[in-house]
Parts: sequence; C-alpha cells; structure tokens
Amino acid sequence: MAETTTIARPYAEAVFKLAQQQGNLKDWSDRLQLCAAIAGNPEMTSLIGNPKISDEQLAGLFGELCGDKLDEHGKNFIAALIENDRLGLLPEIAGLYEQARAEAEGVITAEVVSALPLDDAQQKKIAASLKKRLGREVVLECEVDESLLGGAVIRAGDLVIDGSAKGQIERLAHVLLR
Repeated sequence: MAETTTIARPYAEAVFKLAQQQGNLKDWSDRLQLCAAIAGNPEMTSLIGNPKISDEQLAGLFGELCGDKLDEHGKNFIAALIENDRLGLLPEIAGLYEQARAEAEGVITAEVVSALPLDDAQQKKIAASLKKRLGREVVLECEVDESLLGGAVIRAGDLVIDGSAKGQIERLAHVLLR
C-alpha cells in the first residue's frame, strides 16, 4: 500500500498542478474518478497487464470508454501512465488528487463511525465542532457499527477521537491489567 502511494504521488501532484494552472480542479476530479473506475474494472485490469495488448490499443480503448470526458491533456496523461506501466495506479492517483484538492479548498473529510445512526442535528453539531477545532470546512461520512456499543469514533486526517463505549472499556481494561 505504502509503495503504491509513493509511486502514485508524483502523478497525482503533476495532475493537481496542471488542474490548478487550468483552474479546473472539479473537471479533473470528475475525469480522474471516471478513469479510476474504468481502470479498476476487473475486465480492464486483465487487459492492463496483458502483453498481447499494445500501448496504443490500450490508450484507444481507454479513450473510447471515457468519451469526451478526456481532453487532450487527459489523453496525454493516460498515455504517460500506460507508457510507464502505471495505469493500474489510477484509483490511488485519483485518491491522492482528491486529498490535494480538499487541502487546497480548505475542506477535510471526517469519517464518523457510531453505534447508532446519527440524525441531522447530531451531524451538524459534530461538523461544527470539528470545523472549530480544525479550522476547515468538514464533510462527514457517517457509518454505523453496532460493535462500538455506544458513542462514536471520528477520524479526520491524522486526528482520531475515540468516544465509543468499546474504546473506553478497552482503555480501562488496559489500565487495570498493568
């Protein structure tokens, strides 16, 4: 995982710089999400590593599948990935691009895993608290995990807040077993 991230990062950074210069972060975001979905498709994955498929054939197929979503810069980017045997990294590249975009736009995604579903008021309160603490706009991704027993675990970037009953019990057990 870390190795693929290391390899994918320069490509994501290059695309991000280009998107900033062009002033179309959203377009590139959409483009990369589409390309990542195509590259992650099992049928496409089998073609990507197939020595019987030439680079030109692979680029042509990718261009057909993307249609008008791929402009000249997009086609050049895909060609560079194919030439360097990095097309399979598109999902990772797209993820890194989204992180860079969110950072540039002052937005952070926070994952909230709770024992029970959160209502709108609870979500707004959590988002407001995180915005105050992190100094950025917060987008919540909420999940339910009944194994937490109660409370919630919040992850936003490097920040982890474990307010779950399960986490409290584990911390108490750790202290008692010392």
